[in-house]
Amino acid sequence: MLLCIDVGNTQIALCLYADPFAADAGADAAETVNPALVRSWRMRTDRRMTSDELEVSIDALLGKYAPQVTGIAALSTVPSLLRELRMMIDRRGGPHVIVGPGVRTGVPLLVDNPREVGADRVMNTLAAHRLFGTACIVVDFGTSTNIDVVSAKGEFLGGALAPGIEISMEALASRAAALRTVELVRPRSVIGKNTVECLQSGVLFGFAGQVDGLVRRILAELGPKAGPVTVLGTGGLAPLMAGDSETVSEYVPDLTLLGLRLTYLRNARTEAAEVPARIAR
Repeated sequence: MLLCIDVGNTQIALCLYADPFAADAGADAAETVNPALVRSWRMRTDRRMTSDELEVSIDALLGKYAPQVTGIAALSTVPSLLRELRMMIDRRGGPHVIVGPGVRTGVPLLVDNPREVGADRVMNTLAAHRLFGTACIVVDFGTSTNIDVVSAKGEFLGGALAPGIEISMEALASRAAALRTVELVRPRSVIGKNTVECLQSGVLFGFAGQVDGLVRRILAELGPKAGPVTVLGTGGLAPLMAGDSETVSEYVPDLTLLGLRLTYLRNARTEAAEVPARIAR
């Protein structure tokens, strides 16, 4: 089975897919853009974890599936954990890809400094274009709210970054003595009747309005020449936000992990073992 690992600032997301190169896999298994998911997990990111602790934690989550892992595709947007992740994967051996500079993704990065683009944004671009085949705007509701723009050719055009929902809530609670962190659920109405509902309204509908405003400005800037544009949401908080956004029309929960799978396929088997040596360290 193929294990995909996305080490983010707040959470580590893992997905397990059937190995497309297994002897019993169908002829078109490697061409499937959205394969059947065996299992998925999420664990809290601890920037102090060692490679040993990371391996023990992941194996504990995998449980009975751990011995069945035949390949790994991974990325880390946390610099302190990238080295530990690489050490863990190298120690396990077998075909693997760690996304970074030098890894073939097939995504042209049409920005001033391609090395500044996070691996997760590249994976989202790759998966979104393969899934929908149109120009896309990807809204990733994570530690930060990332809005990435993908051309109809699958090029990464850039985007916008904003503070995420949870860190904005934490900042507000820490700086305002009379306010506190509240559960992120939809309030009864936009007009809150108590402090909790007022906070929930401001956060939920406020962030939805922020996303809609940015998406509409991006659509206006792209203009008619962009053709049809699919606006999709992903990330840990996407289920909370997607229903209240007027512009997000699709929800893909594991977009980054699908991108990792596609990158593994592009670099797989014969080249996978050679890829880590080409990654800029």
